Amino acid sequence: MIEINDFTKKLISAAGLSGYESPVRGMIEEVWRPLTDEMHVSRLGSLHALRRGSLPEPRPSLLLAAHMDAIGLMVTGIVDGFLRLAEIGGLDPRVLPGQLVTVHGKKDLPGMIVQPPAHLLPENLRNKPVPLGYLLVDVGLLPDQVQKLVRIGDLISFAQPPIEISGDYLAGHSLDNRVSVAAVTQCLIELQNRHLDWDIWAVATVQEEETLGGAATSAFQLRPTLAVAIDVTFGSSPGSPGHKTFPIGKGPTLGWGANVHPALYKAFKELADRLEIPVAMETMPRSSGTDAMALQVTAEGIPSMIIGIPLRYMHTPVEMVAMKDVLRVGRLLAEFAAQLDDKFIERLTWKEAEKNK
Repeated sequence: MIEINDFTKKLISAAGLSGYESPVRGMIEEVWRPLTDEMHVSRLGSLHALRRGSLPEPRPSLLLAAHMDAIGLMVTGIVDGFLRLAEIGGLDPRVLPGQLVTVHGKKDLPGMIVQPPAHLLPENLRNKPVPLGYLLVDVGLLPDQVQKLVRIGDLISFAQPPIEISGDYLAGHSLDNRVSVAAVTQCLIELQNRHLDWDIWAVATVQEEETLGGAATSAFQLRPTLAVAIDVTFGSSPGSPGHKTFPIGKGPTLGWGANVHPALYKAFKELADRLEIPVAMETMPRSSGTDAMALQVTAEGIPSMIIGIPLRYMHTPVEMVAMKDVLRVGRLLAEFAAQLDDKFIERLTWKEAEKNK
């Protein structure tokens, strides 16, 4: 029996930076294989797992996309045994000094991110957050040892271990977006003994943080009838704007905006109400910043939906979620997949959905 909390902690303890996802892909493949009927890896490295439906072929299909790549760093230079850095996927340098990391050189090396003493910085930076260009990684080895073990281009991942916090909260790095992989896994668990009319593709996409390439290529290869991007969204904390953030532990968000088909929003909202799953509308008037940006415009266009899991401290090594939100998303996805029938597409119209959102 898969325990989602334990699986999530395992996922966020793995490397798998954007463009280099293989360390985490193997973990997901191991868990998804017994829950699905077919599995393969795309040319770009996304993992495709199929739970087969029962309608006559060619049967419609639903693609559930959760990106498995994580943010991190890359070595761009080596100076006297210290490593210069560049970001992968977008980082706030204010939180980096003092963070534990793993340098993936010829062997994995523990290290920490350090900054020069204030008096050695340019005068205009002495009382301000230190930019990434001045930060270094110290692995505690002599310069000649570092030269033998580390090369320019090697990856650096965060090494903060997962922390379980009272109230069913989990904190750690890479929760964006490994918690959505966990939610899709929970969906597959709940569908194990359920009848399905449609094919369901569970897809752990690559490169969302940098290129959206995984979602675009997987959608083109699989050509689903509908697609759902599952991602994190901004969780509220003291001082955060209430119209831009959402409380963690109070349910997922349903995207509404340019990347979302309004009839899919309506279908998910009605289903969530029926299941008594609390949800909030998340307005996305422009690009959503999710895999849905690529899913929606693949080939002739794929009607797409976005579900968000509220997360505090996004793009830091101490992101935080409420695990009950992850379970809620898994259940919502499973119930949606199970209710899809041969008439669903006929009911997928814009006019009534926009009127009754």
